[in-house]
Amino acid sequence: MKRSLLSILTLLTVALAAVAQPRISSNKETHNFGQIEWKRPVAVEYTITNTGNQPLVLTNVMTSCACAVADWTKEPIAPGGKGVVKATFDAKALGHFEKSVGIYSNASPSLVYLKFTGEVVQEIKDYTKLLPHAIGNIRLDRDEFAFPDVYRGQQPSLTFNIANLSDRPYEPVLMHLPPYLKMEAEPKVLLKGKKGTVKLTLDASQLKDYGLTQTSVYLSRFSGDKVSEDNEIPVSAILLPDFSRMTEKDSLNAPAMRISETNIDLSVPLIKKKKASHDILIANAGKTPLIISKLQVFNSSVGVSLKKTVLPPDGMTKLKVTIRKRDVGNKKHHLRILMITNDPLRPKVEINIKR
Repeated sequence: MKRSLLSILTLLTVALAAVAQPRISSNKETHNFGQIEWKRPVAVEYTITNTGNQPLVLTNVMTSCACAVADWTKEPIAPGGKGVVKATFDAKALGHFEKSVGIYSNASPSLVYLKFTGEVVQEIKDYTKLLPHAIGNIRLDRDEFAFPDVYRGQQPSLTFNIANLSDRPYEPVLMHLPPYLKMEAEPKVLLKGKKGTVKLTLDASQLKDYGLTQTSVYLSRFSGDKVSEDNEIPVSAILLPDFSRMTEKDSLNAPAMRISETNIDLSVPLIKKKKASHDILIANAGKTPLIISKLQVFNSSVGVSLKKTVLPPDGMTKLKVTIRKRDVGNKKHHLRILMITNDPLRPKVEINIKR
């Protein structure tokens, strides 16, 4: 039996190695700012996903003009993991613009281009494209607040733009803030037709557990406003194990997760059946035990069964994924499974399900 398992592991490793390569994909190829104000810097953030099966490294990011400054995820992005590329544009002239961001990586092709466009004006009168989300007479450029990959002790922040289209002064307030979030508005009061920013800072030391933490905050539309579905904004944060103190020896002896697939399609069997299942193989190709510390699902239609949560070196287990058709609900809802492990190169694995 042990020899049979070792043979399966060997075949799986060989098959994975044969097509082993990182792949780069972005959540958008072009970002349209719409109208932006002259001499007021704006920023765009692209979410980069590694859709391959080897770590993706972004080696350099360059912009097509000196007025755009780029920043990006410097750490290797594990298979299925996400990183970011940010570009800040400080317009020096009025009029329409189209700029590009070149991303160099160890994927093939080694260089891909993303774009951002817009129009620089003296004063913004149309906030529709710049701030596409409306909550009452308040407009924002985000409809959710996400902190995708954080580590205990970190304090990452995100900033969103906000405009007051009401007929009176407005003070931005987020109600029901959890203890791990802090907000700062600039300016503290927005006059009629004016725009400002709100900065949200996450204190990761106050997150209780690894994996995904979700909650909601509520944007006050006017003084004395109450919470409701109309002013609800979802908040999410994913806490990962911190491997920053690992020694070189620890890295060489670390566990190494191998998974047969991270995207499964159950749409065909669910046409005729009320329930469909699929098995995913998980193996440990490292030198110390692989620990699967967290396995989360986010929809009642998804069921998971994991035979083992601790895999010794050369060990293997099976993850059974089951979808119940009657509980799926809105087809637009993204079905996924989040797995947290002690593999330093792959602490987070997302399994996407099509139904």
